[in-house]
Amino acid sequence: MSRIFITGSAQGIGAECARQLLAAGHEVVLHARDADRASAARATNPGASAVVTGELANMESTRALAAAAEAAGPYDVIIHNAGVGGGSGDRTETADGLERVFHINVVAPYILTCLMALAPRMIYLTSGLEADGHWVADDLQWTGREWNSMQAYSDSKLHDSMLGFELAARHPESIVNVVDPGWIKTQLGGPDAWDPVSEGAETQVWLATSTEAVATTSGQYVKRREVLEPNPATQDVAARAALMKELKRITGLQFP
Repeated sequence: MSRIFITGSAQGIGAECARQLLAAGHEVVLHARDADRASAARATNPGASAVVTGELANMESTRALAAAAEAAGPYDVIIHNAGVGGGSGDRTETADGLERVFHINVVAPYILTCLMALAPRMIYLTSGLEADGHWVADDLQWTGREWNSMQAYSDSKLHDSMLGFELAARHPESIVNVVDPGWIKTQLGGPDAWDPVSEGAETQVWLATSTEAVATTSGQYVKRREVLEPNPATQDVAARAALMKELKRITGLQFP
């Protein structure tokens, strides 16, 4: 039996991951944005060991979330599932002055990774759209480019993959992998998505618990239990270092 922490587990893929893991007899700590969502998460998965709250679009709240999650640990597995889509609106900034998609999808998991103990297995959710992501080192937050919401989302998922691959390179003692869950029928995926939420969660659950060769090998981009080729920028050591440097500048935190 493993103890597993899942960010963004009040609904969607995260909630389904929790359901499958609980059904298999594991201990799960959930994460929700606020108290109302925490109540909903508990109602969806009443067998969870705990529910911790924290707003990922706020750096102070994310730091508090890290502390609360650590208090509910330690963990055998951490699944960085939470994320937000690009939407179709204008570029917006959070209260911390960061572009919102970049803040939630990239800065938040960076903060949590810095402030929480490294688990034996670490899983970072990306998207198939990371293949369309662009590495633009001098404009990560779209202050210079003309805003494109879907490109900003694709870029953020590339950055998530880079974060996961960097952690894998630095910590061979842990099994760190990046997962493309597919295009899933969730609030983020939208009604036109073709895969059910159960399939969107299955690979993460397998990576979290399996003793098979792929599930116990680190530094992979995985979809439906198959290892695929990631965006080439994920393998660019200098680009990954530049991303870590910028995230350190933004947060004041050193990547482990």
